[in-house]
Amino acid sequence: MPSFHDMKYAIVSVLSTLEIRDIFDFLVLAYIVYLMLKLIRETRAGQLVKGILLLVAGYFISTFLKLKVMQYILEKVLDIGVLAMIILFQPELRRVLEKFGRTQLGVHFLGLTSDEIVQKWNVAIESICDSCVELSASCTGALIVVERQVRLGEQIETGTILNAQPSKEIFGNIFYPKTPLHDGAVIMRDGIILAAACFLPKPQNDAIINKKLGSRHRAAIGMSENSDAVIIVVSEETGQISVAMNGVLTRDYTREKLKQLLKSEIFNDSNITEGDDRNIFSSFFERRKKK
Repeated sequence: MPSFHDMKYAIVSVLSTLEIRDIFDFLVLAYIVYLMLKLIRETRAGQLVKGILLLVAGYFISTFLKLKVMQYILEKVLDIGVLAMIILFQPELRRVLEKFGRTQLGVHFLGLTSDEIVQKWNVAIESICDSCVELSASCTGALIVVERQVRLGEQIETGTILNAQPSKEIFGNIFYPKTPLHDGAVIMRDGIILAAACFLPKPQNDAIINKKLGSRHRAAIGMSENSDAVIIVVSEETGQISVAMNGVLTRDYTREKLKQLLKSEIFNDSNITEGDDRNIFSSFFERRKKK
């Protein structure tokens, strides 16, 4: 066992050779570890980490007590633990990597200035809210996906490209039950209706979702699990307006509540007002990333 004097000497030796870049190195590592822990807590992988820590603790205890059989078994389990984690928790790992990939790098929109994008999204938000209220009143089912940083090219390819300016009349025609485009989701990008009749992925844990939720709500949850999109759902049975984000479905939205949420998520500021659009959007404009 090292004495207190030896430990003190070791600490002093380390501190005496410490440089500014060493401190920076430590801070960067600490921040990365913090981000990883934060992301793990938001997924099922958090339970996996607890299980791995218990196995590691069991391995050291069995080694200390010289329990050869337990030590051998735990050693073999830990050998395949990393591979098992990658296989079993592939969706969670993909979402973590996607979040790390959402950098703050500036980008250029094709032929559009930030002011034009602001104007397009303001018109789009008003059209979405007006449309959802009318569709809710007539109990017409609707599914609208607002794309953000994670591109939805795979889902767009399954639908019909429209490149249409949003309006409540356009949404009404798309989601009218007897039209070819009503069965599926509308995907919006840069304030326009990019595609309609798009198929969305199923939820990862479809079996544990409330049985009362229909196919639209399930598709919305599945899409929100696989991207950072904001998905608005209008129930065909009740007319209720719901929103799915990050795998969570929230319900009972009014027009004003939905408008506030969309502005908060699209412009990335919970306190945004009409007069703040230009200033707040500058950060949003810098964050967006084209394929």
